[in-house]
Order: sequence, then C-alpha cells, then structure tokens
Amino acid sequence: MNPNDDPFDPYVRLSGCSCGRHASQAVHDAESSARPIDTGNVEQVTRRTLEGAVMRAMFPNDGQRRRFLRAVGSGAALAAISQVVPFGMLEALAAEPAGPLEKTNLKIGYLPITCASPLLIAQQNGYFHDAGLQVELLKTPGWALVRDKTINRDFDAAQMLAPMPVSMSLGAGSNAAPTVAALMDNVNGSAITLAMRHKDRRDPAQWKGFRLAIPFDYSIHNFLLREYLAKHGLDPDRDVQLRVMAPPDMLANLAGGNLDGFIVAEPFNQRAVYEGIGFIHMLSVDMWRGHPCCTIAMESDFAKKQPNTYAALVRAMLRSAAYLNVAANRDAIVDTLTQQKFLNQPKIVVKQVLTGTYADGLGQVRSEPQRIGFQPFPWPSMAVWILAEMKRWNYIKGDVDYKQIAERVFRATDARAAMQKAGMHPPAEDMQDYEILGRKFDPKRPDAYIRAVSAKA
Repeated sequence: MNPNDDPFDPYVRLSGCSCGRHASQAVHDAESSARPIDTGNVEQVTRRTLEGAVMRAMFPNDGQRRRFLRAVGSGAALAAISQVVPFGMLEALAAEPAGPLEKTNLKIGYLPITCASPLLIAQQNGYFHDAGLQVELLKTPGWALVRDKTINRDFDAAQMLAPMPVSMSLGAGSNAAPTVAALMDNVNGSAITLAMRHKDRRDPAQWKGFRLAIPFDYSIHNFLLREYLAKHGLDPDRDVQLRVMAPPDMLANLAGGNLDGFIVAEPFNQRAVYEGIGFIHMLSVDMWRGHPCCTIAMESDFAKKQPNTYAALVRAMLRSAAYLNVAANRDAIVDTLTQQKFLNQPKIVVKQVLTGTYADGLGQVRSEPQRIGFQPFPWPSMAVWILAEMKRWNYIKGDVDYKQIAERVFRATDARAAMQKAGMHPPAEDMQDYEILGRKFDPKRPDAYIRAVSAKA
C-alpha cells in the first residue's frame, strides 16, 4: 500500500491509482481532495499503514469497502471504526523501540557532499532527537580518514562510499574490519566533469594521457570510470592517470590545469560549471540508473552489541529518506544544506543538483529529475557488482563468495524489516539485474560478467 492511499476514501483502490489515469496513487491524490499525508512524517505514515491494514482485514473484498464508504461516508466510517479499533495504541506499539537504547550519544562522520543530505536533514529536522539519539555530525575531509576513524572507533557510524564497507570487511586497502551498510544514503548523484579546454574532445577514445581524479580507490566513481574507459578502448591503468583526490582539491587542480577531468559526487561537478572551469560530460545516472553511491555504515559489532540504538538510527535515517524523496521538499532544504556548517556551497549550485534542472557548462539547460535520489534499501546485488569490479581490477584475488559477502555486508534483511515497520515498501528480493553502460549485469553470474566485459573492453 502506498502511504498516500487513503483507505477511507471510497474512490481509492488499495493498490494502483483509483481512476486509472495516473502513474501512481500519490499523483492521483495530489490532484484530488483525498487525505494526503506527509510521507516524511513517520507518525502519519505509521497511522496510514495501520488504517490500511485494518480496512483490508475488515473488507477483504476491496469493492465491498468502497461501496460501504460511499454509503456511509468516509468521515462517519473513520469515526465509527476508531471507536472499536485503538489506532492510538497501535501507533504507539508500532513506534515503540524493542528496549532502552544501549547508547544515546553518537558520533557520525560525513563528507560535505549532497550524498550526506539524509544525515544533515535528520539532524536539522530533529529525526535523530525523536528517535532518542543525540548525534554529533563530524565533517571529515577525506574518505581514508572516515575509514580510519571508523576502524579506530572514533566514529560510531559514518557516511561511506558504497564499496567501503565491502573493502573494509575484506581488508582491501586497510586492516580487515567487519563493516556493514545499514542503508543506502543515496543513489546516483555524481558525474564526469571535463576541463573547458576539452569541450571538443568529448569522445573518450581521445582521452589517452588524460589525468583524471577519483575520490577514493574504493568508490563507485573509480569503478564506473574504469568501466567507461574500458568500454571505449582505454586501459584505465595504462592509458590514463587516475589520481585519488579530495573533492575540493579537484576543483583547484582543474582550474590550475593539473587535471583534465574528474568523476565525483555532487555538488562539485555543478560547482565546476558555476566557476566556469568545467562542463558536465555525463551524469552518473546515465551510466547506471539507480546506482549506489553512499551508505550509512558502521562496524558490525555496533549492530550486534547495540541493537536498539542501531534500530533507532535506522528509523531516523528512513524518516529522512522519506522526506527527501518528496520532490516538493527539495527546494525547502536548499537553505539548510548550503549552510557553512554543512555543505558550504552556493544555493544555486545545490538547487540545480537536487531539482535536476541544471546548466551543463556548454550553454544548455538540461533536466534529469533522478540526478540524485535517496532510495534507502541496501541491495546486496549492488554489492555483488562492487565485488566483481574489485576482482576484475585486481583489488581482490582468488575465489570470491559473492552472495555470502554481499548479504553479510549490505544488511537487506534488517533494512526490509525496518522499512516495513515504517510503512515503506521495500523490495521482496535481495537481487536484481542491472544495465550498466548498456551491458546487463546478472548478480547470479558475476564471473561471467567479468569475462564478457573483459573480452569486449
């Protein structure tokens, strides 16, 4: 059931759009006088979910429910049913934690990029506080420091690039530290940007000798860029120079002529356009629609030893994701995110990223509503692709138990349960196929994918 599907509206079916003319019931409701709810308000989502469950139980035949409501009126029906169904008590039970929080004061690290929006909004809107947590958000200049502070337990949790919990768990690039991704922070939200002097060299086959920056070895950016270069006949380890660099340094080096381009999370691609030093060659959403970017992650002991605190953190982050995924809220948060204590970026830059209507640096205004998204479910199939890339490019060697590692690190079962309790609609499966740069990836056959792309590269 969609949270906006009002079970006391006689013209709403409890699945799909009631009139058949809209893509979803949420769109239908926006154009009707139904009881819409704020899907960023966990209390409203919980109440709507409980109402829907009760009405489905009372009226297994949805046609009977709608005929009943048309006969007596939705207001009278809601009042009458509320006399015998204790919705208030049910809401309290649904929201009640399993027990007292083992730890209430948390330190969470993040990088000042738009991927961190769920953390920043959870703090600003009081979602952490509502979950019983006192959170200190610690702005961190680089991903290696995020990793090290998590391993050293200076951070209780952190925003991490999607490959980082995988690499940390395997001891790739650092001492092995079992790490889990509780949720995705965001999907999409990155781009390849080139220096303005290359506006007539947009064919990647012409990039031999380019100096290109990536934010971290264990980043989705590194692996997507490698795939992109290989697809166009370049060896990313021989034909170009890949340099690990902090996002702000990418801008300075692009402006100074020390880089030909970079791939990184927003808002630094849009900032390059704003500064007049670069143009957006390709959004990452056009490389892999819905690709993972950042996660909310922590050492696995955190979840094992502090399950109630872990659950409270997940609840707050889900509430933030729900808020951010309402398109109308995107404009409202620009002022918050651009503050010096958070992203410290020009408002127009962040707004173009969040709304998806943006200048590309080549004189065109483009629109991509999915430029950044905040889908929270941590698909293990995404982790399988990450593992396949790590193996393809020799970051790990030998046989890999893809499924076992992916499911251990990307905590889909926990996320699914939390999302269902919050009235959200997680996928029923852990694995799905993807189309990445025009090639199909089947998470059940990762080694076959590696052989196929290596042969074509």
